[in-house]
Amino acid sequence: MDGPLVPDSRSTCADVRFSELDLALVDALQAAPRAPWSQIGRALGVDATTVARRWERLRAGGLAWVTAYDAAKSATVAYVEVRCRPRALEAVSRALAYMPWVFSVDETAGDFDLLASVAAADLPSLGRSVHGLIGGLKGVRSTRTRLGITLYSEGGDWRMRAMEPAGHAELAAPRTSGSTVYSARMHHPPAPEDQALLAALGVDGRLGYTELGAKAGMSEHTARRRLQRMVRDGDITFRCDLAHPLAGLSTVVLYRTAVPHSHLAATGSVLARMEEVRLAVSVSGSDNLLVMVWLRGLHAIDPFEAQLTERFPQLKISDRTVFLHSRKRMGRLLSPTGLATGHIPFALPRV
Repeated sequence: MDGPLVPDSRSTCADVRFSELDLALVDALQAAPRAPWSQIGRALGVDATTVARRWERLRAGGLAWVTAYDAAKSATVAYVEVRCRPRALEAVSRALAYMPWVFSVDETAGDFDLLASVAAADLPSLGRSVHGLIGGLKGVRSTRTRLGITLYSEGGDWRMRAMEPAGHAELAAPRTSGSTVYSARMHHPPAPEDQALLAALGVDGRLGYTELGAKAGMSEHTARRRLQRMVRDGDITFRCDLAHPLAGLSTVVLYRTAVPHSHLAATGSVLARMEEVRLAVSVSGSDNLLVMVWLRGLHAIDPFEAQLTERFPQLKISDRTVFLHSRKRMGRLLSPTGLATGHIPFALPRV
């Protein structure tokens, strides 16, 4: 299994940035993460060699990456608010980022210091992991856990919207809208062979079948057959991500909101289709809907909230938390500018 990647020297260069074609390429791969370069090239109006070369520059520099992970339906997921003791934030944040079952870590400006997105096999192991492994870290003052219940939208559904509309016709059909209920218990853990495929594709979601089979310890034919079955059964999620601050999306905001239960599903479904929304998920507690958005600056917060007020009069914003730094996102370690510098393979907690 791959361990943390060695940071690429180009990740610290001051001139790393996205061109318009780069952003369109990211958009294309968000729509079809494993499409052949010939198909991606047709969608963008350039040749396959050009898009392959540009993607390699983005990937090697940590500007963008394609990853894969277990489908939401098989996970018990929670969002843990962590409060730290003075001067302990950096050490706690780093420790959380290297925990394989903590798939995302964000440093915040709000009434808590860190948000850890975590997964476990079931509710009892989730409780033991949060209270024992996170709560037991030196420097942690307290934790508060919000259990994920229904997922309306996540980062894999978000789009850069940089590609010409005609290009989408060349790519896979749009994902069907809908919600996914998280699991309270993992009834059928992935087979060891599927776990090996998930681990390899977590590092590079565009691996060809020959290389994928080699990394997962199986033949090319077996890798192809098993992966195609996972895709068909909805057991795997692919997504293309990017260093969002370098793409002009400098501000990440998490809203804790309260919605009457009778309006919850409809509100979550409409929020999921909004351009700014990266995450919409119902959670336990009186603030029953978490909404995460990517915005183009602090100046965009008030207009976005005005839009929420106008479109969702039944939604009450209880708290607004601005992220200072996303240290880890879906297993990727990130620099302060959002560049991918490493990867921590996912593994369930052992408690």
